[in-house]
Amino acid sequence: MPRNRLIRFAGRWLAAAVLAVAGTFTAVAAPPNPYEGRSAAASHNQIDDIVFARLDKLGIQPANNTPDTVFMRRVYLDTIGTLPTEAEVLAFLNDRSPDKRDGLIEKLLARDEFADYWAMKWCDLLRVKSEFPINLWPNAVQAYDHWIRASLRQNLPYDRFARELLTSNGSNFRVAQVNFYRAVQSKEPATLAQAVALTFMGVRADKWPSDKLGSMAAFFSQVGYKATAEWKEEIVFFDPGKAGAQIPTLFPDGTKAVLAPDQDPRELFANWLITPKNPWFTRNIANRVWSWLLGRGIIHEPDDIRPDNPPVNPELLALLEKELVASKYDLKALYRLILESQTYQLSCVPASTDPRAEVNFAFYPVRRLEAEVLIDAINQITGATEKYSSPIPEPFSFIPETQRSITLADASITSPFLELFGRSPRASGLEAERNNRPNGAQRLHLLNSSNIQKKLQQSAKLRALTQQSGKSPRDIILDLYLTILSRYPTNEEMRILTMESAPAAAPVSSSSSSSGSAPVSGNRRGTADLPWVLINSAEFQFRH
Repeated sequence: MPRNRLIRFAGRWLAAAVLAVAGTFTAVAAPPNPYEGRSAAASHNQIDDIVFARLDKLGIQPANNTPDTVFMRRVYLDTIGTLPTEAEVLAFLNDRSPDKRDGLIEKLLARDEFADYWAMKWCDLLRVKSEFPINLWPNAVQAYDHWIRASLRQNLPYDRFARELLTSNGSNFRVAQVNFYRAVQSKEPATLAQAVALTFMGVRADKWPSDKLGSMAAFFSQVGYKATAEWKEEIVFFDPGKAGAQIPTLFPDGTKAVLAPDQDPRELFANWLITPKNPWFTRNIANRVWSWLLGRGIIHEPDDIRPDNPPVNPELLALLEKELVASKYDLKALYRLILESQTYQLSCVPASTDPRAEVNFAFYPVRRLEAEVLIDAINQITGATEKYSSPIPEPFSFIPETQRSITLADASITSPFLELFGRSPRASGLEAERNNRPNGAQRLHLLNSSNIQKKLQQSAKLRALTQQSGKSPRDIILDLYLTILSRYPTNEEMRILTMESAPAAAPVSSSSSSSGSAPVSGNRRGTADLPWVLINSAEFQFRH
């Protein structure tokens, strides 16, 4: 789309909105700033007590609270990977309950999309992929994904979740948990040990001394594999007579391992791992969940826990560990604790220029949406669908175009958009495999590609919003903002946007809906182009 059309229709603000895709919201937001609430941060729970005490000690001012619109969009994307609808936004804004934010969090934790979104996250860590280099194959992928999703939906306690993955035996088509030992690039005991350490301890064991890694590998030296007559099926089992098997003698923390006769060493390891006193297990998942919701770990990177990479706030991490143990490893309770905190609900606009502000959680970090979440958001807005394919379908897999990207079980089933925007290849289980850093090719795709243009131009949903008879340009702009950005336009935005199609329209308040009922008049080109402009803004493409 020509740049001069953008400037002619929307003036300086809209041109700045496209340029702002690099990651800053300064140019997008005409006063008043729609990303920053007017109230100062106030402690809501123990998390805030600890975070704000540290900020005070460092002399760092925390950001203000978020306005309701920003909070709502943020918590939807962070909890269920889905944009709120216009109706949901309006219902929340019109709710006068003092505890409506806590109530919204509770509703989101109970929605089906919660399991869909977090299954996507867990499938990244557990390497759920049918083709190279993991080669689970489609039947196993479907079984594995179904179990992960069901575990999240039923809120299976995390210690049980880990134990089942570590100790199960059986067919990888029928006992989905055994795919943990197949979703690796090698079946060697050392490789299995490294996968266990990375997933459940947050440790990169490939950096360990060889004797320490060898001691841990011994716990997995009796994992056996046996093919069946069914295509690609494999039995994973405890094989006490496996050649070359070693008897484990030491746990990773240096304590002695005592194996009972005929006991599966994996059970012994799981018993050691999931105890609250374990130095890695609870710390790892508490730190991961914090990282997923706040953009960086208390220990950063979240899968690089080691003595020389200490937590930035040890007291905060200890609190999360304590609360998780007290809840009997109820992960939803941990989500709830973090989401309800003022720390999570801080504005993305920093109140301090101190470089230590970010690492000490003085504001909410701006982050680009994951590839799956971004294309789902575009499709939700336009009513469009996505075509998925696998370069090596074995057997051929049919994925309905109406299926949301966050629900794709198999990383081998993909689309050009998902590949371009950094979806995880699920080859190693490292968090860094997912690449959410924006680049020029991505910007050009959103600006000019036939894929995005077709979704916008052929959208019956957008036509209904922008061409409805009897609807004023002012009302159209309101609907588009609420649908795409989940907020009202500011007075200045409304003034600029109505200049093309209805210059006489009055500005809109950011806290009230439009009362305009004038008949449609003037040029509609501006409102027809507005969806393209808004999805090319950093505000749409980033969580903030």
